[in-house]
Amino acid sequence: MMLISLFLTLFLATENPVSSFLEYCFREYGGMGLDFSYNIAVAEELGSIRCGGIPMAIGVQAGMATPALTRFGSDELRKQFLAPTIAGDFVACLGISEAGAGSDVANIKTTAVKKGDEYVINGGKMWTTSGCQADWMCLLANTSEGPPHRNKSLICLPMNLHGIHIAKKIDKLGMRSSDTAQIFFEDVRVPCKNLIGEEGMGFTYQMLQFQEERLWGVATVLTQLETIIQETVEYTRQRKVFDQSVLHNQVVHFRLAELATELELLRSLLYRTVALYVEGNDVTKFASMAKLKAGRLAREVTDSCLQFWGGMGFTSEVLVSRFYRDLRLMSIGGGTDETMLSIICKFMETLPRK
Repeated sequence: MMLISLFLTLFLATENPVSSFLEYCFREYGGMGLDFSYNIAVAEELGSIRCGGIPMAIGVQAGMATPALTRFGSDELRKQFLAPTIAGDFVACLGISEAGAGSDVANIKTTAVKKGDEYVINGGKMWTTSGCQADWMCLLANTSEGPPHRNKSLICLPMNLHGIHIAKKIDKLGMRSSDTAQIFFEDVRVPCKNLIGEEGMGFTYQMLQFQEERLWGVATVLTQLETIIQETVEYTRQRKVFDQSVLHNQVVHFRLAELATELELLRSLLYRTVALYVEGNDVTKFASMAKLKAGRLAREVTDSCLQFWGGMGFTSEVLVSRFYRDLRLMSIGGGTDETMLSIICKFMETLPRK
């Protein structure tokens, strides 16, 4: 927790652009009031960790479960949930996905019905990172019967309440160092004051959170892919086949050059998107493009490089095989490749109308 606390103190509770008032507020809760570019700088450094699960878990705290609370939560909620999260005393998780609603956020079924001064929550969440150990959840639930984009709200949900059942820790292909939970809610009562911002604005708040989540993921994967390429260069240089190094083969060194070029293009797109975001622009299209490219490039780099490692690449003893498993999530979590394509098509006005 000390490592998480150090990173969270550095960059959690940021705003873009940061006004003097918000900067003061966020410093009051333990953050430094820095802009989002600092999140990306740290995310890139966290990509140096030789697994995907730890950067992802820190990312949930810093850029997935907390941005809406930071921007729209009451002072009371910030003191109760945000300050201890920044300090590293609380673990946060994000409750969005369900068994029947992953990238299709509007289709979630979990309800939070107002009864007096409380919400009564019923339903369940799936694929919840850090859900087995979390102290609180940023929960998205239906709070009315209105249109699906205007009937949802975000709620700070303490995870020790009666009626919260952690069904299981999900056994995953990759990201195995990060716990992922299936959670059910049965008549869970939470005070209405735990509502983040306005009732009915949860979908909009979550879409804003998604942009930071996606850019965080791109930043971490950049460093991880760079590491894989470099280690593959070193391995193929010393590995001899038919009396010459594997790297000597044109198909190998040309392919590595192509992958390194694609990686630098992705880095440029990320930096451009972050610069626009810090200036206060809507970067939904560019963030979707960056995440789409990152997911596909992660698959391309890990698959190509694993092939060049030969039999060693098929073992658990080398980093490339771990990232082959871990980084496959980039094309699924936080919005699938297909969802990113739909968003991009919407901005291009090429998406067929229903």
